[in-house]
Amino acid sequence: MTRILVVDDEPQILRALRINLRARRYEVDVAATGAAALKAAASHPPDLVVLDLGLPDIDGVEVIRGLRGWTAVPIIVLSGRAGSEDKVAALDAGADDYVTKPFGVEELLARIRAVTRRLGTPSEAVPALRIGRHTVDLADHRVWRDDETEVKLTPIQWSVLEKLLRHPGKLVSQRQLLQDVWGPEYQNETNYLRQYLAQLRRKLEDDPARPRHLITEPGMGYRYRP
Repeated sequence: MTRILVVDDEPQILRALRINLRARRYEVDVAATGAAALKAAASHPPDLVVLDLGLPDIDGVEVIRGLRGWTAVPIIVLSGRAGSEDKVAALDAGADDYVTKPFGVEELLARIRAVTRRLGTPSEAVPALRIGRHTVDLADHRVWRDDETEVKLTPIQWSVLEKLLRHPGKLVSQRQLLQDVWGPEYQNETNYLRQYLAQLRRKLEDDPARPRHLITEPGMGYRYRP
């Protein structure tokens, strides 16, 4: 059974989500503060986190960073902050998706299903690939440097990278990437791609400002250059 940790300081939201998620056979833990969320995640590791940014003790972005220090669990941000700066900060910290309050429960459930589907999609066998000083094994979902240091990627980062690496040299359009990774309703969210490609380049390219392997084709899409 999929375990979801819901983090929000509004009791009515916690109650509504707990009822709706349990009705759909999810196992649900709840927390009303950032500290409680980090403790709950360490004690009973969730399969997915739904996280409010406006917590009373720790900013939600810091909670994301705290989680990302040791886990790649998918994180869906749930927040009343509608500004693009907050979305960028949350995505850059390692969030996988962002839902703005007020929200529909069915929309949130659809986002949860989309994330869990991505986690359950098996990878076809492919040889290990190289990006600069890194080796990428898509089958085992592992990346390591030449010095054997492992590099951790979030589930969304893996999905974006895999779409590019499975088509070496080929232009993958923005629309195709957004549809395949996030879903058809995200076809105009090109800022998602900019954020995630920037994250991948920081982790994998020798010079992220001048990438040699994860290439942007302005206005069109991206390609993996072996």
